[in-house]
Amino acid sequence: MQEKLKEIKQSFRLYMNGVTAQSLRDKGVNYHLNWGVSLQHLQEMAAEIKAEAHTPAELSELASLLWKENIRECKILATMLMPADDFPADLAMLWVEQTPTQEIAELAAMHLYQHLPYAKDMALQLIAQPYEMAQLQGYCIMSRLLTIKMVLNDSELNEFIDQAHCAFKSAINHQQSSISLRHSILNAIQKLSKHTPHLNEYFEVAFFGG
Repeated sequence: MQEKLKEIKQSFRLYMNGVTAQSLRDKGVNYHLNWGVSLQHLQEMAAEIKAEAHTPAELSELASLLWKENIRECKILATMLMPADDFPADLAMLWVEQTPTQEIAELAAMHLYQHLPYAKDMALQLIAQPYEMAQLQGYCIMSRLLTIKMVLNDSELNEFIDQAHCAFKSAINHQQSSISLRHSILNAIQKLSKHTPHLNEYFEVAFFGG
């Protein structure tokens, strides 16, 4: 599997995009290596790897190796390759702790976390964490789940709204770094409002300044 990892890392040179890489650096997104490879090319690479008839265990091993690399493209590819049904919750939480950027957080939610059998529980656990990157990922997952019409029971709904309101008020009082968290909270609330019209007036006042 180490040889496959080496092959993948070498292939990034073929799709290198210096403009994208520089743009990410200008935004303060720093990796040990960043080739600026587009998501489309990474998705094509992931499809090719999956088509090689790897077993879930092999894909899981490869994804884990990729994730350990401090390379933007490796981490993104890891989220595309890790089988959701073979991704234990403790490892998922470790990945959350090791997530370096908002970009990786959002892509992990899209490609992997929303598909986990325990996705809703994971999202609720993350939004209750005290650090921003965990919260951001929790709201990203929740947004994805609400888009596919996931249902929250009354207890979960109340917990989600309470956590979102507290985090949103706290983020407003912090500096620039919390803009991404506020955005993820508002995005999740907008998705939730489509399923809870009876709460929309409250959302307007609490989150949107209505």
